[in-house]
Amino acid sequence: MIGLGGAIGAGLFVGSGAGIAVAGPGIVVSYVLAGLLMLAVMRMLGEMSAAAPSTGTFSLHAERAFGPWAGFTVGWLYWSLLVVVLAIEATGAAGIVHAWIPGVATWVWVLLFMAVLTATNLAAVGAFGEAEFWLAVLKVGAVVGFLVLGSLALFGLLPGTHAVGLSNVTGHGGMLPAGWHGVLTGTLAVLFSFGGAEIVAVAAAESDDPVRGISRSMRSVVWRLMLFYVGSMALIVALLPWNELKVGESPYTAVLDHIGIPAAAQLMNVVVLSALLSALNANLYSASRMVHSLARRGEAPAGLLKVSGRGVPRRAVLASAAFGFVSVLLNLIWPQTVFLWMLDSVGAIGLVVWISVGMSQLRLRARMQRDAERPAVPMWGFPYVTLLALTAMAAVLVLLAADGSTRPEVVGTGLLTAAVLVAAAVRSHFSRRATAAE
Repeated sequence: MIGLGGAIGAGLFVGSGAGIAVAGPGIVVSYVLAGLLMLAVMRMLGEMSAAAPSTGTFSLHAERAFGPWAGFTVGWLYWSLLVVVLAIEATGAAGIVHAWIPGVATWVWVLLFMAVLTATNLAAVGAFGEAEFWLAVLKVGAVVGFLVLGSLALFGLLPGTHAVGLSNVTGHGGMLPAGWHGVLTGTLAVLFSFGGAEIVAVAAAESDDPVRGISRSMRSVVWRLMLFYVGSMALIVALLPWNELKVGESPYTAVLDHIGIPAAAQLMNVVVLSALLSALNANLYSASRMVHSLARRGEAPAGLLKVSGRGVPRRAVLASAAFGFVSVLLNLIWPQTVFLWMLDSVGAIGLVVWISVGMSQLRLRARMQRDAERPAVPMWGFPYVTLLALTAMAAVLVLLAADGSTRPEVVGTGLLTAAVLVAAAVRSHFSRRATAAE
């Protein structure tokens, strides 16, 4: 449930409209392509995490594969991404509640959400798991309910509906109104909505049986996500003409309104609110565990190593939440300047992390084969599927850089990556000098 909840967010419920606008019914193909790439990345991550369970996940795997500089770079990049995204989620959630209760300022809700979920993460890890489970239940329940209601409406089995068949898919320009270029553009638009599923490897590392947890979760999460994402998109474009959907508005709300579900917009607002709070909760958890893992390896301040009697790295939680509070403040004060620059700086980090997963798995699996070891969760078709996934991710990065609207994110991520690499090199230099002096 934590893995499903981590990947089902506002990007699916609201952001999917942007993908439909550029790909039309071809968005179904876009989600299949993006989902297959996510499936490959999750399997690679599963293989490495089953072999070496750790809350540092891909940062630790990068270090095992290429050395401390790689673990340092990947870990700090991912932490930077998470703490900036906290601001987006807190502000988005506050905006929804402010619309319901306009008498209370937005910043008050931001402060409340950050405080409550920080407190949740400071408690035992079971408190985080319990909160994330129930938030995930609401989101998963909403998607399952949508799939059931949409399927009934598609065949005219709901009162006031009639079977529409494939008329909305084949009409209005056909299945691919913008051709394969539209499908590719749609894939770029929806690819990052799959981000967040990797939290399952972090959470499983703190379970009673990490290897079994990772093995079971990786198998179940990816197939359910494919069903939820692809199934939802197929119903949306079948039930409504794709060119009547408005970008920025939830296509889920449009379908529920169309089939006569009362108060559909408010129902979807509740679901999106739960999605944002769930993502905020999960990202704070992941950020704290990542920076704690870095501290354990001597790549972050040693003070972040301290844990509570229940095993919670409270200083790491507070450090991650503190930057979250700061970034929220920047969002409220300078949304079009400083905060926008921060967003551009971390926009493509998720893709960089996925590439690091592929490269690490390629090297670590080759090492296992050399030592005649067998992975507990083997990657399919190694090394060909790994190489194909890496090629696809490199192509996505090039396409994002070539697109004027997304180029600032790639440039910003590149500059931040370069800065972290320089910091890693400086740290390595002084570490070698200290060792030589001893």
